[in-house]
Amino acid sequence: MVTFATYAGGMREAFHEQLDSIFSDLAEICQEVETSVRHATQALLAGDSQVAEQVIADDDKIDKARERVEDTAFSLLSLQQPVAGDLRVVVSALRMVSELERMGDLSVHVAKIARLRVPDIAVPEDARPTIARMGEVAEDMVRRVAAVLTDKDVEAAIEIGRDDEEMDQLRRTSFAQLLGDGWQHGVEAAVDIALLGRYYERIADHAVSVANRVVFVVTGQLPVTSEL
Repeated sequence: MVTFATYAGGMREAFHEQLDSIFSDLAEICQEVETSVRHATQALLAGDSQVAEQVIADDDKIDKARERVEDTAFSLLSLQQPVAGDLRVVVSALRMVSELERMGDLSVHVAKIARLRVPDIAVPEDARPTIARMGEVAEDMVRRVAAVLTDKDVEAAIEIGRDDEEMDQLRRTSFAQLLGDGWQHGVEAAVDIALLGRYYERIADHAVSVANRVVFVVTGQLPVTSEL
C-alpha cells in the first residue's frame, strides 16, 4: 500500500530532479552563448558575413531554450509551491535564464556590426588587439559560468566576479584609444568600437551576475559587493 508519506516523498524526489534539470538546461544554454560569443568575435575580426548570419540565426535556439526553462520553473511554482531554499532556486533560475538570453542577444549585436561593415572589417587594425582580447575574456567568462552552473562551485563563481576587472580595464583602454589624438578612423568606426566595448562589457557583467546567483542559490548569501 502506498502511504501518503511515501507518495509525498516520491513527489519531493521528482521535484528535486526537476530542479536539477533546470540547472542542466541553464548550463546548456550557457554553452550555446559561449559558441555565439566566439563566432560573433570571429565574424567581427574576419569580416565574415556568413558566420555573422549564423550567429544571428542561431539566437532563436537560445530564445526557445529560455522559454523551456521558464515553462518548467513556472510549473514548479504553481504545482509544487516551493518554500525557502527550493523557492530560492526556482526564482534564481528565472533570473539567470533571462541574463543568459541577454548575453546571447549581445552576441547578436556584435555579429550585426560585423555584417553591417562587410566587405570591410569593422575594427581598425590598431584597435584589434583590445577588441580581440575583449572577445577572449567574454568567451572565457561564459565558459566558466557554464562550469559553475554544472558543478555549483561557489569558489569558482566568486572568482569570476573578481576577474571581471580585466574587462573593465580593456573598456577603459578602448575609450582612451577613441579619445586620443592618434585616432584617425573617423566617427563611424569610433561609434562601432564604442558599441562593441559596451556589448562585451555587458556580456561580462551578465556572466558575473549569473555566477553571483549560483552563490546565492548554494549559500543563501551573495558575494561581498555583488547585487541581485
